[in-house]
Amino acid sequence: MNLPFDGVRQRYTCPRCPKLTPASEEEDEHRHETDSHPKLTARPCDPVGNFLPPYSPPPPLSSLNGQAPNSWEPFESRTEFDFAHFHFVELQSSAREITTALDLWAAAVLKYGGDIPWKNADELYASIDSIQHGDAPWKVVRLRYRGPLPAGTPPKWMTETYELCTRNVRTVLHNQLATADFKDKFNYTPYRQYNAQGKRVFSNLMSGEWAWRQADTIAQDDSTHGSTFIPYIAGSDKTTVSVATGHQEYHPVYGSPGNLTGVARRAHGNGILPIAFLPIAKTSKRQRKTIAFQKFVRQMYHACLARVFEPLKAGMTTPEVVRCPDGHFRRVIYGLGPYIADYPEQVWLSCIVQGWCPKCDAPPNNLDVPGTRRLRSHPKTDFLITCFDPGTLWDDFGIRNDLVPFTHDFPRAEIYELLSPDLLHQIIKGTFKDHLVEWVMQYLHGTHGEARALEIIADIDHRIAAVPSFPGLRRFPDGRDFQQWTGDDSKALMKVYLSAIAGHVPSEMVKCISAFLDFCYLVRRNALTSDTLDEIDAALARFHTHRDIFIATGVRVSISLPRQHSMVHYCPSIILFGSPNGLCSSITESKHIKAVKEPWRRSNRYNAIFQMLRTIARLDRLAALRDIFSRQGMLQGSTTSYALRTMRGELPQPPPAMNEEDDDGGDSPGPKSLSSVELAQTAQRTFPKNVTQLAAHINQPRLVELIRRFLYDQLNPNSALPSSQIPIDSCPFFNGRVDTFLSAIARFYAPSDLCGAGGMYRERIRANPNWRGKYPRHDTVFVITDPDLPGMEGMVIARTLLFFSFTHQDTYYPCALVHWYSPVGNRPDKDTGMWVVAPEFERNGRKSLAVIHLDCIARAAHLLPVYGAAFLPTDFHFSYSLDSFRSFFVSRFADHHTHEFLYV
Repeated sequence: MNLPFDGVRQRYTCPRCPKLTPASEEEDEHRHETDSHPKLTARPCDPVGNFLPPYSPPPPLSSLNGQAPNSWEPFESRTEFDFAHFHFVELQSSAREITTALDLWAAAVLKYGGDIPWKNADELYASIDSIQHGDAPWKVVRLRYRGPLPAGTPPKWMTETYELCTRNVRTVLHNQLATADFKDKFNYTPYRQYNAQGKRVFSNLMSGEWAWRQADTIAQDDSTHGSTFIPYIAGSDKTTVSVATGHQEYHPVYGSPGNLTGVARRAHGNGILPIAFLPIAKTSKRQRKTIAFQKFVRQMYHACLARVFEPLKAGMTTPEVVRCPDGHFRRVIYGLGPYIADYPEQVWLSCIVQGWCPKCDAPPNNLDVPGTRRLRSHPKTDFLITCFDPGTLWDDFGIRNDLVPFTHDFPRAEIYELLSPDLLHQIIKGTFKDHLVEWVMQYLHGTHGEARALEIIADIDHRIAAVPSFPGLRRFPDGRDFQQWTGDDSKALMKVYLSAIAGHVPSEMVKCISAFLDFCYLVRRNALTSDTLDEIDAALARFHTHRDIFIATGVRVSISLPRQHSMVHYCPSIILFGSPNGLCSSITESKHIKAVKEPWRRSNRYNAIFQMLRTIARLDRLAALRDIFSRQGMLQGSTTSYALRTMRGELPQPPPAMNEEDDDGGDSPGPKSLSSVELAQTAQRTFPKNVTQLAAHINQPRLVELIRRFLYDQLNPNSALPSSQIPIDSCPFFNGRVDTFLSAIARFYAPSDLCGAGGMYRERIRANPNWRGKYPRHDTVFVITDPDLPGMEGMVIARTLLFFSFTHQDTYYPCALVHWYSPVGNRPDKDTGMWVVAPEFERNGRKSLAVIHLDCIARAAHLLPVYGAAFLPTDFHFSYSLDSFRSFFVSRFADHHTHEFLYV
């Protein structure tokens, strides 16, 4: 393999370098400087607000929650709590199923004279309802139309009573702040962070300029000094639970403390909770178009939101004492934080005309023309309303004068500013799926005619289905030909779409989508530097330039779309609010499942909302109680092991490690740590242990030679010559025992992807000759050659043929047998922007192989075939891909960590 580092492809002493995500806020602290706000310093205080001396410990837990140490109250034992939690939370058992389980339990203990705690499900529910923690009762506020009624019979919507279901948002917030799990995932003060190069880093909400400016305003009152600023993030979005039973819709509102890290918020739990269900007024299609109805439903919407957040209003100017995740009390000042919503909801929130931008007054027929945008604000809107008639306001400024945003009467709240970027609906579902993918289809139909276009589209689908396996990759067996699209579908398609259309559409179109994908992956990073903002602007400029191909080819007459226009506001929003990744509507949409859809399915469907609210309240109580038990170490191990340890008087032990062998990857629990690659837990018993026999078994006759050359490099790191140029007889002899593994686990810090609350992610890299008993799977990986060089300049691609380990001279060596892939050219492909590699072969036609230390592997790499203009056979299987094509794109869109890895 012709490598830029003098051909030393096997000489890896492999020091364990951090290999952390670039620009990560979580890198070692000595590499950053952080300035915290000088006035709102989050000083701990006692329960009545007196500041404590520095380094004072928090008060004992039992004095905070009223729960005696190691008490299971209101349950008698862990068995009772685990039974209730298992059936109500995990299994979501019906009342009949719970009663049946209790009957079985009673039968099991009957002959021993034992008794059970509950006779039926109702008694179990009563125990859950008696939990004193996490309770924020739901209340119903009834509203009616109070305007003039028309002569005759008024429309039904004018006489109906509407119900706002809400809970005290202040109580919900206090419950969230008391969650111990958030102890290390909570920013107590606004801060400005700078990396080792002195560049500003934007990540969590409290790292942005908005939180700092809010603190500046609050600190003008000397009595607030030493307090903690708690912004409350809100989000709302309609969701449908059943079309078949009458299109039943709900409109939940969610809330989350803005001090939580974005990673912790995306990890769900009680970091984001439902705080209200807004009423949905329904009427006939004719009535929906009337001005009176449209005005009423919007006014009711804002009145309801104002009512929901009213409990926080007093605390937005006067500090109150609240317990925080670290157990300390602090004086806190509330504020309305960013609002998460899709475009239709943003239109309602900002009281503007459909088609206009909710953040600026750019004309709707030319939204992206530079120099025509002026940001909206409450004072500016109020001034315009006093100067112009309703028609002028509507036509020239996109303002509705019959509505007032609910934020208008809250301190320091500006709805136009608070509207957060929405990656899911603006970028992923909107610009990518609804616009670009659809426009490509329209181009093919308009250029090639119906019959030929369908053939090309079918081939694109075949290409999408033929991509090689990759940890966590969603596979499209029929391409993108399915009816119900989700956000996850669109995200998965993004990873493989570019290579699938290359060769079938013009170069300019490929460049357009490549620029858009770069923008999407850049803005979704968990931490963004000022350099990243420049890269975002550059990607957006490229996108705006190249998207004109859709106008040139007749697909579009013009491009002025609110969701695409929102892209120009991302950089300013990042400076204000930090990473959009922690403020995306995918967070609230995911919460729909636990907060709306599952409670609805557990109801009897009749007047379901009140049954749903009862279920949500019980889930919150159990979650709060579980948090207290976990903090006291009462939930370590299984129920049986806990009972045995208790009987023996033994101390609790951590639960046994879970077997992950069948898991391809996902979030990794625990705090941020250095990245690592380790062999699977269990060696294969069916493979020979003797290295010579193993070589014959896997049909790799050079295995022994390659191990000996590997050992030479390991034992002679300062040799002037690589082992490939050393006579084999001069290499260490080895004929010992070898353990073989079918996979290895890579763990690394990847907060921009779906990860654990600490930001860690794991993926399983496979070298399996018979994956799932059907076909071989040999994944490809990034191999580090120079950790000081960026991207592909410091790495090469290799395909894993075997994972194994052995011991030589009392040193343990975890290894991989790999087939090298060499770069095609010295720069990325000009259209896709991705590097191209090809399998490397020696002059005699043999594969270029090597044994490498596992420490050299950074993580899995995803290769996408360079399809060209040729069509795939209709029966082509994805397992053939890595063996069938001459060259491959190194995908930087496999996930967001890979994009950070490769984007330079």
